Amino acid sequence: MRAGSPSPSFNAPDINGKMVSLESLKGKYVYIDVWATWCGPCRGELPHMLRLEEQYAGKDIHFVSLSCDSNKTTWEQRIKKGDMKGIQLCIGPNSDFMAKYLIKGIPRFILLDREGKIIKANAPRPSNPNITKLFDELLKK
Repeated sequence: MRAGSPSPSFNAPDINGKMVSLESLKGKYVYIDVWATWCGPCRGELPHMLRLEEQYAGKDIHFVSLSCDSNKTTWEQRIKKGDMKGIQLCIGPNSDFMAKYLIKGIPRFILLDREGKIIKANAPRPSNPNITKLFDELLKK
């Protein structure tokens, strides 16, 4: 997946059952977190993601978490704890989105432009200070 290429799409229900697609998010940057409830490193990034979401609240960025959990009930229970923000979707472990990005390990972070094109197919994690520099540069445009 090269920078400037259109991103593969996704279409999945959020915690309330509302379908969300990549196309519905166009117009803002999209920072995607591919994760799972059973993944220790994924859970380790959650506090950093929350800080990012708070720091960039009201800015031109959608924060989207795509869970690859196979047990949707476990995912729902985790989301209902209420300590996660952003757009929470469950795409399951065998999604086309993950296959097209060749995702073999998680967490994986992806950054897309306002048109759904890839900026970074392997973006910095929320715990990496370079992500705020990248966001700040993009938001100046």
